[in-house]
Amino acid sequence: MMPMISACMGTSAQQIAITATPAAGATVEFTLKTVADDKGLAFVGVGGTIDGVRNPTLSVPTGTAVKVNFLDGDGSQHNLSFPDFNATAAVNKKDEQTSLTFTPGKAGNFDYFCTIAGHKQAGMLGQLSVGTAGTTPGATADDIAHLPSDIPAPIGQRDPQTVRVDLAIVEKEGQLDDGTTYTYWTFNGTVPGPFIRVREGDTVELHLKNPADSKMTHSIDLHAVNGPGGGATVMQVAPGEEKQFTFKALSPGLFVYHCATPSVAHHMAQGMYGMILVEPAGGLALVDHEYYVMQGDMYTSQTFGTKGHLDFNSAEMMAEQATYIVFNGEVGALTTKHPLTAKVGETVRIFFGNGGPNYTSSARSWTRCTTRDRLHRRR
Repeated sequence: MMPMISACMGTSAQQIAITATPAAGATVEFTLKTVADDKGLAFVGVGGTIDGVRNPTLSVPTGTAVKVNFLDGDGSQHNLSFPDFNATAAVNKKDEQTSLTFTPGKAGNFDYFCTIAGHKQAGMLGQLSVGTAGTTPGATADDIAHLPSDIPAPIGQRDPQTVRVDLAIVEKEGQLDDGTTYTYWTFNGTVPGPFIRVREGDTVELHLKNPADSKMTHSIDLHAVNGPGGGATVMQVAPGEEKQFTFKALSPGLFVYHCATPSVAHHMAQGMYGMILVEPAGGLALVDHEYYVMQGDMYTSQTFGTKGHLDFNSAEMMAEQATYIVFNGEVGALTTKHPLTAKVGETVRIFFGNGGPNYTSSARSWTRCTTRDRLHRRR
């Protein structure tokens, strides 16, 4: 495996929550197909609003019958299990199809997955959300985690040129954990923001747009910029505005960018960070896979594990008492949702950075959970 490249402090496919509100006595029907690709294993929705969505959240009212059609799309043996409702179906060969039907008798959020050894860990895990008609149980929202493999292609051999980068501020509610949501401030709707890739000597024209419905002024400070505030002094963008500035990428390396609007730490704790790679002349050695991962710490008024919507807590941030430390913005982003995969003998490059605002990646006061990519503080 190639060495990990870390950013000096000095970018998706999203899961979509599908809400169904059928008439009384009706059956809600979904179709899921198995896939095996460079992103790993997954169930993919077929038809309707879940079409093409990996491991879609399936939402239904309590007491409504659920029918799931199950199709083998990759030719391997798989099963689809809803263990909380004793419902399982299996397929064994390409294009084989079966179905299962059950009626959830309780509200809540329940996992569905493949029980064959290693398949769940490789990505075959989704969620069934059961609530009363017209409502969604617990707290559900969009998956805001940036897909680790969503990286621009290597630049390699080319002359310096002018590169335009467009970023948009997106303030949105996102899924922090199962049944837990948080208000994120983001670049382009994901945490971290887009992975920016340019060449040493390129002239970069960066545009930042803040929609009129945003509540806050935002900005950007790129640590790859040689100049006042990394661009932040000229890029304070109020709601409804768009600004741009131009810089020349003088130093090759991997750098963090983030919002630099006071309170800077607050904006970063809400998810406003990403990375920019300035490739050296001639580019980097080619590898089979490149992945993009950033750590961040988050501060809430509610305790760790609380369900529902969590509120930002400034006092906890100033005291450096994080409620969550996550990779790519949310719990399970790199395990159950978007695992990093490779075959034996392949080469892998990981671009790794820390959005902070407070914790390093080796903080001793935190202990690693064994099954999910979240950390919890010893009390």
